[in-house]
Amino acid sequence: MTTAVARATPTMTVAAGDPAQDPETGGLSGLVLQLIDALGEWGVALMLFIETVFPPIPSEVILPLAGFLAGAGRMDLVLVLVLATLGSWLGALVLYWLGAVIGFERTTRWLGKLPLVDEDDFRKAADWFHRHGKSAVFFGRFVPVVRSLISLPAGADRMHLGTFSVFTIIASGIWNGALVLLGAAFGTQYDRVEQYTEWIDRALYVVIAVVVVTFVVRRVRRARRSRRVGADPAGD
Repeated sequence: MTTAVARATPTMTVAAGDPAQDPETGGLSGLVLQLIDALGEWGVALMLFIETVFPPIPSEVILPLAGFLAGAGRMDLVLVLVLATLGSWLGALVLYWLGAVIGFERTTRWLGKLPLVDEDDFRKAADWFHRHGKSAVFFGRFVPVVRSLISLPAGADRMHLGTFSVFTIIASGIWNGALVLLGAAFGTQYDRVEQYTEWIDRALYVVIAVVVVTFVVRRVRRARRSRRVGADPAGD
């Protein structure tokens, strides 16, 4: 992959061709574009692996921007699709293994200490799995939050690894493919990238704000419930 990252400034050229005529991007989406462009296709796999276990940057951000670079001729589209799905599957295997070896409760308590991770999300994923059975591993990949965490109860319940892998790979491939191809369609119109990334930045800031506020509110409510239980252990 040809990489042309402007390291001296916070902006970056994203399209192939005459550098003097290429648009530049800044903001959060520009930083993510720089990271993806610097790491290449294997970097997309690494980011999807990390996102599956602990989502600092969600796939809804990573994949369209990777597709954008592929559509602009900066990365191989097929390789992005294959490696993104590989990263998702390997990340899912980590959570599957933690559930199978360490157990659901211990893993939930451990991962629940990570920033912006709430134990209730793990329990919601477990409820989804227990309600829908093995099919939850497939359909859960299309549901926010559940998509990343469904592997943990699947491992704890010792779901057949082959079945788990097939469902995970197919569903992740569909999800990843849709987001990458969406970004690739925009990549063919790179002359309008500034318009797109401005909108993306606004959406990202809103999403980040909602996630942080939701996390804080849930933690405050949980602390209040714990105090009430401690103050009235008999439930009177």
